[in-house]
Amino acid sequence: MQDPVSPLDRHQPFCFTCSPQAACFNACCRDLNQALSPYDVWCLKRFLKLSSTDFLNRYTAQSIGPETGLPVVSLRFDPGCDMACPFVTDAGCRVYPARPASCRTYPLARGVSRNRRTGKLTEQWALIREPHCRGFENGQHRTVDQWVQDQQLAVHQRMNDRMLTLISLKNQFRPGPLGPTESKRMYTALYDLDAFHAGQAATSAINPADQLGNNEPEALLQAMDWVCRNVLGVPLGEHSR
Repeated sequence: MQDPVSPLDRHQPFCFTCSPQAACFNACCRDLNQALSPYDVWCLKRFLKLSSTDFLNRYTAQSIGPETGLPVVSLRFDPGCDMACPFVTDAGCRVYPARPASCRTYPLARGVSRNRRTGKLTEQWALIREPHCRGFENGQHRTVDQWVQDQQLAVHQRMNDRMLTLISLKNQFRPGPLGPTESKRMYTALYDLDAFHAGQAATSAINPADQLGNNEPEALLQAMDWVCRNVLGVPLGEHSR
């Protein structure tokens, strides 16, 4: 049996196109364990014009990593509708402009490692060929770089890499599980961003962000730095260049 995941050089072209004309259209939007990054949550709640609290309550499930104590936020799929994504329709994704990074990246997978000494990031790419997917038939040829540009992934990668740095710092300086209070503070700051900034504004700790930029949500970067300083005791900025 062919391995469904194979390494891919970023300059090596691959053939793939997803469209309503594909026989498998929407088949990949069901029965997934789809974790959301803080930036995914920010994009989705902003597109849907919801507060972060309302978005999280309506569309997500929360859990705690048993070995780390880190909060995990996942999309809540509908068991009464063939475990469908809450945003999929017969015509496709109704939040397509704000879709999560994992949806944008598919059928590619990206792995990232950071050198602790230099801080340099190294990417590894792979191609995922699932049996149900017909997107590889008569698809358009692209390289990884072209796919990243087509899917507008650059900002997602930058923000998610910052989150990976935060997790790396946690593992390095705070090994073992976080306590419930620390985990809750981390969840609120990173995912329930509106509630976090409202609370910070009430204590005059930082200024609230009434409007966030399209390409650089400074409020989320600020919250990540707050978590590192106040939960982990490590300034994020010194490790994220």
